[in-house]
Amino acid sequence: MEQENDLRLMRQALVEARKAFTDGEIPIGAVIAVGDRVIGRGYNQVERLKDPTAHAEIIALTSAFNFLGSKYLPDATLYVTIEPCLMCAGALYWSKIGRVVYGAADEKNGYGRICGERNPFHPKTILESGLLGGECADLMKSFFQDKR
Repeated sequence: MEQENDLRLMRQALVEARKAFTDGEIPIGAVIAVGDRVIGRGYNQVERLKDPTAHAEIIALTSAFNFLGSKYLPDATLYVTIEPCLMCAGALYWSKIGRVVYGAADEKNGYGRICGERNPFHPKTILESGLLGGECADLMKSFFQDKR
């Protein structure tokens, strides 16, 4: 049951990523849920807002904080199509989010490039990767092929 819920929620993150793609933004989407209930969502809006911090994860976090009226998300899961960058990993650390699930690795801008094997997330945060990873990576590849 949990795996079905994870797949459903990652597909919703892909819907958000496609919104970014359509807007000419790097196609990363994020959904935050508690159980099967979505409490926040976002997609990259860096160009639209002229704000380098307007990443999908940050927008989804702000939405979730506002929904719950809380600055901590220990019972929530973030579903994000691409590995979070170091900035987003820091925001996720401070949110004390319970779980982070990402689709595809980002070898150029992901937190792993800087942190290596060190975990930048809160010690209680569970980290999982690879869920619908091929589909998430294909969307990014398609975006950058169109730019070349």
